[in-house]
Amino acid sequence: MSALRLLSSAARRAPSTLTQQRRGYAEVADKISLSLVLPHQAIFTSKDVVQVNVAAATGDMGILANHVPSIEALRPGMIEVIESGNASKKWFASGGFATVHPGNKLTINVIEAAPLESFSSEAVRANLQEALKVAAGNGSEEDKMEARIEADVYEALQHALGSK
Repeated sequence: MSALRLLSSAARRAPSTLTQQRRGYAEVADKISLSLVLPHQAIFTSKDVVQVNVAAATGDMGILANHVPSIEALRPGMIEVIESGNASKKWFASGGFATVHPGNKLTINVIEAAPLESFSSEAVRANLQEALKVAAGNGSEEDKMEARIEADVYEALQHALGSK
């Protein structure tokens, strides 16, 4: 018997054992428990927050309490954590994954992250120009590809600093 038929058969026989959860809207008082983790440190460990905004590979997204469980790949970009009273903290992350678990839990694993205020707009602009020169130059294909990736990250950082 196929797994789907087996599951369907079991559901017909005992409907009370397979309850369907209804998804509602987040209330203002609802919180999500955030763990923001790097390989060498934990920035947040089970901190109750109101909302988390991330730069997902599929587009920017805000995560509130009662969010549907999911896993999202993160592109280089800003992670904004909004706590009670609309106080927010912002980090720039180079990439990683955000996992929304059932029960209002969010785990974000990133490779590197730094507070947004620790970056200088002038330094980012200068480094971006240098990376673009190398990417357009006569170097090896490997050097040009690395410079293009570096330029992509600097462009994302420049965008995050512009929305600061």
